[in-house]
Amino acid sequence: MDDIRATMTAAASGMRAQTMRMRIAAENVANANSTAETPGGDPYRRRIPMLEENRARDGVVGVRVTGAMDDPSAFKREYNPSHPAADTDGYVKLPNVDSLAEMMDLREATRAYEANLNMIENARAMTTRALDLLRR
Repeated sequence: MDDIRATMTAAASGMRAQTMRMRIAAENVANANSTAETPGGDPYRRRIPMLEENRARDGVVGVRVTGAMDDPSAFKREYNPSHPAADTDGYVKLPNVDSLAEMMDLREATRAYEANLNMIENARAMTTRALDLLRR
């Protein structure tokens, strides 16, 4: 039964990590068209989740999100001198968020979440089957 518990612990940590990945990607998509509040200011900067290996007390290896870092890639620039956030040259900085890439990341995180959920469901089914066999 320890192996099944270890499987469920690792899968649960994966589900928590994927949930955080989805939240960060959704935040990026939500801010994909935001601009700075002041002329020439920086707009929203894309965030990237930071994942690392996590060892539980009983030695089970899982994963956890340690935070999110800002994507250092350059902002897009668009010429629009009438925009309130335009700089002195008439350019507006736009977020460095690629909505298509974020949607692909959301899809990947969703599939990884589902895979971890399937692991938990299979571990529960194995436990139930083992208990049924012991009752006989």
